[in-house]
Amino acid sequence: MKTIRLLVLLSLAALISCSHDRTQVPASVVNIPNSASGNSGKSQLPVMEFAQVEHDFGKVIQGEVVSYSFKFKNTGNADLVIANVSATCGCTASDYPRTPVKPGEEGIIEVSFNSSGKQGFQNKDLTIAANTQPSNTTLTIKAIVIIPENQ
Repeated sequence: MKTIRLLVLLSLAALISCSHDRTQVPASVVNIPNSASGNSGKSQLPVMEFAQVEHDFGKVIQGEVVSYSFKFKNTGNADLVIANVSATCGCTASDYPRTPVKPGEEGIIEVSFNSSGKQGFQNKDLTIAANTQPSNTTLTIKAIVIIPENQ
């Protein structure tokens, strides 16, 4: 009986930690033209250009919540629409623009990492789904979580 309860609790914990924000974007705003001729129409697409796609927090004390802002610019010729930003773990959260980013405009994807219950080297990926080509872009955060000596 204890085994069944434990399995139920572990399953529930796994489901809760993997929840994602499922904000829906209407299909009409996403335009990714492709053709059999090889003319992909990339000149008509938005381009998400990041100053950097990886951030290292360095040493973090276990229990700290640290944040970083990934800055990007739409260097393409169409509105950039971010449909979703998903993380590899429930300890990572993000905030991103929910409205289209016009050509030439800049935006920020804010990433927070909660080090509670973590130890040692941590490497977390965030996947951005947008109306770009390719449609997914990956950001990476890293940290070394240390346990305070008084614990």
